[in-house]
Amino acid sequence: MNSPKVVVEGLCKVFGANPKLALDMLASGSTKDEVHAKTGHVVGVHNVSFDVQEGEIFVLMGLSGSGKSTLIRLINRLVEPTAGKVLVDGRDIAAVRRSELTSLRRTDMSMVFQSFALMPQRTVLSNAAFGLEVAGVGRKEREKRALGVLEQVGLATFAQKLPAELSGGMQQRVGLARALAVNPSLMIMDEAFSALDPLKRKEMQNVLLELQKNQRRTIMFVSHDLEEALRIGNRIAIMEGGRVVQIGTPQEIISNPADDYVRAFFEGVDTSRYLTAGDLMQTNDIPLVRNLDVSSVAASLNGSAEYAFVLDAERRIRGFVTRDAIGNAAPHLRKVECISRGASLEHVVSRVCANATALPVVDDEDRYCGSVNQAAVLKILTRNRGSHV
Repeated sequence: MNSPKVVVEGLCKVFGANPKLALDMLASGSTKDEVHAKTGHVVGVHNVSFDVQEGEIFVLMGLSGSGKSTLIRLINRLVEPTAGKVLVDGRDIAAVRRSELTSLRRTDMSMVFQSFALMPQRTVLSNAAFGLEVAGVGRKEREKRALGVLEQVGLATFAQKLPAELSGGMQQRVGLARALAVNPSLMIMDEAFSALDPLKRKEMQNVLLELQKNQRRTIMFVSHDLEEALRIGNRIAIMEGGRVVQIGTPQEIISNPADDYVRAFFEGVDTSRYLTAGDLMQTNDIPLVRNLDVSSVAASLNGSAEYAFVLDAERRIRGFVTRDAIGNAAPHLRKVECISRGASLEHVVSRVCANATALPVVDDEDRYCGSVNQAAVLKILTRNRGSHV
């Protein structure tokens, strides 16, 4: 496993004249509100620790005032920490000199805000190339790179337009292009899509996911919208009162919410839509055959099972055999459709409904992981949707 891209250790931020007093109160069990009532200090972030892996979209979620925007500003040191460490690629951001921090922000760390912050008098191309201009890249080179990125976000034909001539969704694409143009290894996105209407927002999420498929950047994404977090996040950290109360994959958080605060985010959200074939599959449901000979087939189907999957030496699916193959000198191998472990519930439902047998679920290397059948899909749909009816 690669070393993490970002490591946050015991990070704290207290706003006020005597932060140590506030930290001592927190250490002895006082809440954020008690600290504020007694000292007037505001606890932005308290004792937060987590890692962000290379290439993942890590979503920070929480209600307003939960500390997520402060946390993101501590990570790129727009705000100075009261205590704790932030390591990016092993470098302690809190300890580097201001000049090194500036060059890091220019070349390796991009930020996309909720307000598009485009310069109205500059063209789309000039806005997209701005970060490269600040970094001292020559005009020809920066425009070439900016145009390439505008193409990726579907705006190459608007390169010579001014921001005012674009819709809100298009303006946010320019903001994203500007952040991407410097080719950062870490992107920080603070409520980047929340000013957009629901359709445009979904469109931008799709743009981001599409870019991520090919480029695998590390992205820290702040959101207060659970559906957005579930849709784009590889992992989600949920914040409350300056603390991180739960970190996990969308599936882990859906299956095991840490407390009522986390559970409240799911009110009215149909969480079953975010389940994958890997969440639905059963691992011991269908017998497996390693050698397609009479005795192996007979041994696999000696219970009540009607069929067995046939695997090769690498655990890849060759097909399946049915009970009527028992006793045949050359058992007949039938073809079977496989489902990828990461396939969405929608895809699983459509494929399972079109097949009478269970379908094998395979990993990225096409190796067998388990199976899904109609009963498993029905069970999960009734369980997850029952609470949203």
